[in-house]
Amino acid sequence: MASHLGALTLLVRDYDEAIGWYRDKLGFTLLEDSDLGGGKRWVRLAPRGDNATCLLLARAVGPTQEAAIGNQAGGRVFLFLHSDDFSRDHAAMRAAGVTFLEEPRHEAYGSVAVFQDLYGNKWDLLQKR
Repeated sequence: MASHLGALTLLVRDYDEAIGWYRDKLGFTLLEDSDLGGGKRWVRLAPRGDNATCLLLARAVGPTQEAAIGNQAGGRVFLFLHSDDFSRDHAAMRAAGVTFLEEPRHEAYGSVAVFQDLYGNKWDLLQKR
């Protein structure tokens, strides 16, 4: 039996600001935005060209969820955005205003740089060797 991760829930403060950031800063594609009623939406975004795994945006409700926005991995790198052209994507993301926490590193496993999303979650931009 083959399997894969289909979606990963990401807590956000506001659906529209998160859609705008992931679409405009990272170039993600909005796959779905369905109104579920009561202020809830089913919002899925994915890196362009990736139909296997997506982010499912979930607007935080209540103090416990709100406290986790931007800290879903306890301050560690949370998500890994793989690239087929690190230099191109790094330059495009910087030009779009993405905050990188370090200069690019070239490690035995590939090229990598840590960046933050709009809420402070840490991501790796990574091109594997």
